[in-house]
Amino acid sequence: MRIVRYSVGGVRHYGELEAGDATIARFEGDPFTGLSPAGHVDEVGDVLILPPLERPRIFGFAYNYASHIDETDRDVPEVPVCFMKPSTAVVGPDDAIVYPADGELIHFEGELVVVIGKEARHVKSSEAHEYILGYTCGNDVSDRIVQRKESKFGTLLIGKGQDTFAPLGPVIATELDPAALSLTTRVNGTVMQSASTADLLLAVPDIVSYLSRYLTLLPGDVIMTGTPSGVGPIRPGDEIEVEIEGIGVLRNPVVAESL
Repeated sequence: MRIVRYSVGGVRHYGELEAGDATIARFEGDPFTGLSPAGHVDEVGDVLILPPLERPRIFGFAYNYASHIDETDRDVPEVPVCFMKPSTAVVGPDDAIVYPADGELIHFEGELVVVIGKEARHVKSSEAHEYILGYTCGNDVSDRIVQRKESKFGTLLIGKGQDTFAPLGPVIATELDPAALSLTTRVNGTVMQSASTADLLLAVPDIVSYLSRYLTLLPGDVIMTGTPSGVGPIRPGDEIEVEIEGIGVLRNPVVAESL
């Protein structure tokens, strides 16, 4: 199932994006308390596709592909390198990534994103799938200048957490095996990243298990699993596409901040 969150006439719904991507079978309820058919079909062209989650907690894993570690000239981390983004960083498909007025070097990072379906604590890797609702595409937009300055002092917030720095979507794909999905990131149609989730150093079940060892994961939390090599700069006027097998394409334009 590909669950989509959308708005019609200002009213928000969840639905299933049907084959051909032209229609949405509307649901009543939500994915975390239960979905049931509403008996109504919406045309995709008549709706506004929203971020798949409303204001989620966002956990990120850095340096989780060997290829990205190599391109940043770093050692393999002794422990997973985790960070968080504010929920206000989330935007959805076709929403703009805002290039900060004082930005100097802003990068894209295409990533597979895990959506937690139910409360999880001390979860074994072998049981992680029971707590995962599904998967979506993400772009871990990063202000490298600020990120590097923060990292010198062991912190990381503004470099990753500015408004619009966490595009998510277009759907939550359920019953998807995350073990070896192709991931492609394009900037203005040019392929910049091409990888497989088989190359993750810490696989999805281990990611969920690791986080749940130390904190409680809640329904609607999302986990950005890391980016492969090929990250690079974006500028106003660019269009970024993150495409993941079985999920779809997350497309976002880049616009200059207006003060």
